[in-house]
Parts: sequence; C-alpha cells; structure tokens
Amino acid sequence: MKVIVNIQLKNGVLDPQGKAVHHALSSLKFDEVGDVRIGKQIILDIAESDKAKAHERVTIMCDELLANTVIEDYTIEFPAC
Repeated sequence: MKVIVNIQLKNGVLDPQGKAVHHALSSLKFDEVGDVRIGKQIILDIAESDKAKAHERVTIMCDELLANTVIEDYTIEFPAC
C-alpha cells in the first residue's frame, strides 16, 4: 500500500528556505507569489492491506522519526491505486 506523508513547518515557525525561494522568484519578476513555504514529501510502500492499521503505523513513524513534531505538522494520504 502506498502512503504519502506531507511534512511542513507549523504556522509561526520561520522558514528561511521559503524566504530565499520567495526572494528569488521576486527577483525573476514572479511578483504574484505572496509567500512560499517549503516542506517535504515522503512516499512509503507499506506491507499492510488494512488502511486503518497502515495509518496507525505511519502516524507512529511520523511521531518518532519522520517529523519533528515540535516545529512541523504532517498529513497522511492514501493515493488512489
């Protein structure tokens, strides 16, 4: 089963990489961009057929390793096959 984990900084946490990309876009005349936040996406292939169990296991993975829950939020998605 494929699982997608999207991780992003929590609101209020400074995002220097996002600021740098925003500055670069502005310098290239992409003035319509108001803000940029950089995150990461992790795609897992889980050997589990029960969606609820997979969600539970991936939540534990995120809390223990994949995300820094002090400064990051995450979402878990199950793409259509």
